[in-house]
Amino acid sequence: MKVLKYLCMIIILVSCSNQSEISLTKLEDSAKMEEAKLNLLELTRKNDNNFSFNFDIQNFELGIQTDNENVFKIANSKKGQHIHLILNNDPYFAKYSANFEHKLDTNNNIILAFLSRSYHESVKNKNAFVLTQTGDQYDLNNEFLFYSRPKGSYKIEDSNEILLDFYLVNTDISKNGNKVRATIQNQEFIIDEWCPYLINGLKKGEVSVKLELLDPNGELIKTPFNPTFRSFIIE
Repeated sequence: MKVLKYLCMIIILVSCSNQSEISLTKLEDSAKMEEAKLNLLELTRKNDNNFSFNFDIQNFELGIQTDNENVFKIANSKKGQHIHLILNNDPYFAKYSANFEHKLDTNNNIILAFLSRSYHESVKNKNAFVLTQTGDQYDLNNEFLFYSRPKGSYKIEDSNEILLDFYLVNTDISKNGNKVRATIQNQEFIIDEWCPYLINGLKKGEVSVKLELLDPNGELIKTPFNPTFRSFIIE
């Protein structure tokens, strides 16, 4: 009987030691880039579902490395600063030119484009994004939460420096207002400040993320793409 109790204690201790305590911390020291502007000059259908995008960008340069120490801390694009193009809240496409063509899969698309630092943190000001659509399926005055990062795969040695970033449109979050609930590997975090975060304490394997836009009462806001489910890999 004593041997059985001893074995049970070992199993419990091993199980506890294998649990990963996930945490979120703010990513500090990013320049605000409050003067950066993104405007969509033209969106033209070329053939089939191939569309031509023509943007005007001010006070922000594509293709250069963001001048910040964060380029050495988290996943960073060697191609430099870019545009995140998000279609129907699917994983984004990185665009390094203000003019490009892109194929849209359906006739009804909600399109979000925003300026991104080279390390994939979004520029969060009222002039740094464009929200539009092809078709008329969506009410663009709705409150929206769009998922941006994490995306793809990461090395285990970088698992404490993984960016969590999302984009809010027509809404804000605060202690007494709307909030974002992030569920990472079944661990919940209530976020009341729109800023970038670092996910810490992850282990190898597939990592699940759920983002939800909540009203002040903690209820899910009824709006397209809410909630969002996504996963990424730590190798």
